[in-house]
Amino acid sequence: MNIKKEIEMKLGIASNISLNNIEIDPLAIKAIMINEVVPSDPLQDFYGTPDSDYLKTTIPLFQKAGTEAASIQDILQLGIYITNAVKTPKTEYAIDKSSIQNSLPYLEAELSLFPNRKVIMLMGDVAKKAFNMIAKKSAKKNVIPSISTYKLRNSEIYYEGIRIMPSYIMTGGNILIEKSKAVMAADDIAAMLKIIR
Repeated sequence: MNIKKEIEMKLGIASNISLNNIEIDPLAIKAIMINEVVPSDPLQDFYGTPDSDYLKTTIPLFQKAGTEAASIQDILQLGIYITNAVKTPKTEYAIDKSSIQNSLPYLEAELSLFPNRKVIMLMGDVAKKAFNMIAKKSAKKNVIPSISTYKLRNSEIYYEGIRIMPSYIMTGGNILIEKSKAVMAADDIAAMLKIIR
């Protein structure tokens, strides 16, 4: 199944929306990791070039979590699909609420493609906000409490029988600077791997 084509069949083609143009078996996916925002250069995204900026920070986290992952294909083989909450590149330092809202239908359609998902990891605050906006439609309340991620990390949060794991953003220069967050993100990935194995 081609992710981009499936979403476009549901929602139509949008010229400014960046979707993962990859072929995968949706039944093999057990966990979805939602990063914050697509990069301005699609080649730097998770499914861009093998040495993309996003993979330069993501693959080391998987290795710290105890896997031998060396590529996005290795991560997919583990049953993990990675995507971005916001499907348009950010134009300012912060991501505004309207950018999240404009991308929500695409993220929601994307999540629905994976019937065997056991875990959804929310990598950063934007991913948490986006997921809460989706969940609020049916649950009528936020699934993820509005408290610091480090306080939530050991909570067992479920939505529609799926384990929801808030963690830290896994892309960008900050993950390289803030070593403690990198360690915690790797620990969270290790915990996620135990659930899906």
